[in-house]
Amino acid sequence: MLRQFLGALGVLTTLAPDRTVEVFEAIAVENPDENTVHSWFGLLIRVEGVVITLAALRDGRLYAWLMNVTGIVGAVLLFVPRLYEKMAGPLVYEDPESLEWNEHLTDGVRVIGAVYVLLALLDRRRRNGE
Repeated sequence: MLRQFLGALGVLTTLAPDRTVEVFEAIAVENPDENTVHSWFGLLIRVEGVVITLAALRDGRLYAWLMNVTGIVGAVLLFVPRLYEKMAGPLVYEDPESLEWNEHLTDGVRVIGAVYVLLALLDRRRRNGE
């Protein structure tokens, strides 16, 4: 079931990278209209979607690798959520200094991190046949 969900998510981000960014901004950023997303960021989102889709379609090494990376990223988000803000601003926006994050972003990032860790652990358990 998780693979199907990830596959669907990958297809959505592949087909609608700009909409994906709009949803992210609506949730995470206080002043999205005052910031310009890097012109190449949509392509990066699309590539991420393709990788997620391919990994979900193949339940092998690529999927296991993706889930391991998801768990590691989740642990970082859970325990060091402010690092996300420091890295995401310059990655996504041309002028990250003018960016105003939503006041609840840190809590949201922690929750997402916890979910990522949980999903990675559940997948590892499934792969190990427990």
